[in-house]
Amino acid sequence: MDPFDQLGRDQTRRQFLGRSTKGIGVVALASLLNEGRLLGASPDSVAVGPLDTEGALPHLHFAPRAKRVIYLFMSGGPSHLDLFDPKPALTKRTGEDLPPSVRMGQRITGMTSGQAHLPMVGAAAAFKKFGKNGVELCEHLPHLGSIVDDVCLIRSVTSDPINHDPAVTYVLTGNQQPGRPTIGSWLSYGLGSVNKNLPEFVVLLSGGGGQPLQTRYWGQGFLPSRYQGVPFRSHGDPVLYVSNPPGIDGPTRRRMLDAVRELNEIELDSVGDPEIATRINAYEMAYRMQAGVPELMDIAREPKAMLEMYGAEPGKSSFANNCLLARRLSERGVRFVQLYHRDWDHHGNLPVELKRQCDATDRSAAALVRDLKQRGLLDETLVIWGGEFGRTAYSQGAITKNSFGRDHHPRCYSIWMAGGGIKPGLVYGKTDDLGYNVAENPVPVHDLHATILHCLGVDHTKLTYRFQGRDFRLTDVEGTVLKPLLA
Repeated sequence: MDPFDQLGRDQTRRQFLGRSTKGIGVVALASLLNEGRLLGASPDSVAVGPLDTEGALPHLHFAPRAKRVIYLFMSGGPSHLDLFDPKPALTKRTGEDLPPSVRMGQRITGMTSGQAHLPMVGAAAAFKKFGKNGVELCEHLPHLGSIVDDVCLIRSVTSDPINHDPAVTYVLTGNQQPGRPTIGSWLSYGLGSVNKNLPEFVVLLSGGGGQPLQTRYWGQGFLPSRYQGVPFRSHGDPVLYVSNPPGIDGPTRRRMLDAVRELNEIELDSVGDPEIATRINAYEMAYRMQAGVPELMDIAREPKAMLEMYGAEPGKSSFANNCLLARRLSERGVRFVQLYHRDWDHHGNLPVELKRQCDATDRSAAALVRDLKQRGLLDETLVIWGGEFGRTAYSQGAITKNSFGRDHHPRCYSIWMAGGGIKPGLVYGKTDDLGYNVAENPVPVHDLHATILHCLGVDHTKLTYRFQGRDFRLTDVEGTVLKPLLA
């Protein structure tokens, strides 16, 4: 057989493009890196100084108020009606069926659609007034009440998915379908890194059960995998296999990594696969983390008074420990820290379970805000607390003297934010008398995302990534910055 004929048969288009690194491949790469096409950058963009060279945005679009984000994600859907949005009318009408004029034919889950009645039920605990403006919060949230003047409480967030997985996916990626980058990955991609020895996006987990947490909830979607979130563990190695095994010292590890890098660079030059570059970067990051991460994760170094303020206990896994770690990570320049706390899915036994989760989270979440403020970091750190949806005004199952449950409710729910350019002491939005529909100032998820990016100096319409012939962004094809929320 003619060897040239055989070469022609074997040479696929992908191989041809991959090997043409100094020809057509360079032309394609130049097109992809074209700032105007990739990011939609405008000549009028406000340059506030160059960012880290690893970030896709060469300049921010306007002066930022926040440099970093700490997102306290309450997985399962905390009940806005029992925590943040008091409804005396709902309490008075406990036991009555939800009026059709309120529901307006809106869909409900299969868990309650078969009930003969949808009996309304009031809050599981009393509400109290806190702060200068007398903001009403559940009595189980005294620590949040102590900092409520530093917080913006939003009572009118609205979503669409009615089940957990698509709802979490939507609030974290802007789309119900899996495969899109999460907000932390978008920021890592756009803004790059500040601390070369730590990942740009770190994830911390707590809670003993509830809904499963999929790894794609901190995934990079179609972005290069270097932008995915990195989970840190509370026990053993913070990151699996980051420590050298017995018999391997630092110099030996360095020689091994150098040899592996050389092999990977040969392959990268041959095929041009960006995932090879990601792998090289991951090895180098792990090596640098070996020195700094053990000290970072050792909260026993904190003063006793600081541990008590958070309710943190060295050596244990808890939301309190993770809040303290979030502050330590932020101090060291980590761009996006996301805490996931499970156990908020209260379909039954809500009065008991609600108090249990408040006891587990209220003190440390408030301590985080207070700690950042006293260190002068709150103004440049955006703290977000919230879940994927709220809970229904009616009970799932029967209402007893000491117990009831609530089903999923995406029509309206509450979150709170603090610092990072958000107006403190503000209560924004309003729901109807039964807490079922938004009555004033709805906050769709895409508007929330646009506002978060705005606080970080990013125009949400200009942070895009071309994939499969389309420019994608976190806010998809809509989204408005909520200017009333801005300080």
